[in-house]
Amino acid sequence: MTADLIEAAVGLADLLARENLALRGLDLPGAAAMFEAKQRALNVFVAAQGALGAVPRPTGPAREVAERLGALADENRALLERAIAVQGRVLGTLARAAQPVASRYGARGGPAYDDRRTAIALSAKA
Repeated sequence: MTADLIEAAVGLADLLARENLALRGLDLPGAAAMFEAKQRALNVFVAAQGALGAVPRPTGPAREVAERLGALADENRALLERAIAVQGRVLGTLARAAQPVASRYGARGGPAYDDRRTAIALSAKA
C-alpha cells in the first residue's frame, strides 16, 4: 500500500466512524449531512487504489488500517439498514395516524358521537 492509499483509507475510516456515531444515535439528518464528504472520501480512496493497480495484501500499519476500514464499513452497513427500518416504522405510524376516521351513524341515523381524540401535532423527532 502506498502512503496515498493509506492516507485515503484513514480519511474514509475517520468519516465512517463519525457517521456511525451519528447513526448509533439515530441522528439521521447529521448522518445525511455527511453524504457529500463520504462520497468525496470514497472517490479519493478508489482513485488511490486505481493508481496502485493490483493492490497487494496489506501488512503492518496498512493491515491495521484495512481491518479498521472493513470493520467500520460493515458497521456502517448495519447501522444504515437499522436507520432505514426505523424510518420506515415511523413513516408507517404517521401514515396510519393520518388516515381519516370512517363516518359512523348512531341508532337514530345521525352521526355517532366519537369521543376519541386525534393527534393535532406531530414531533419532528420520533
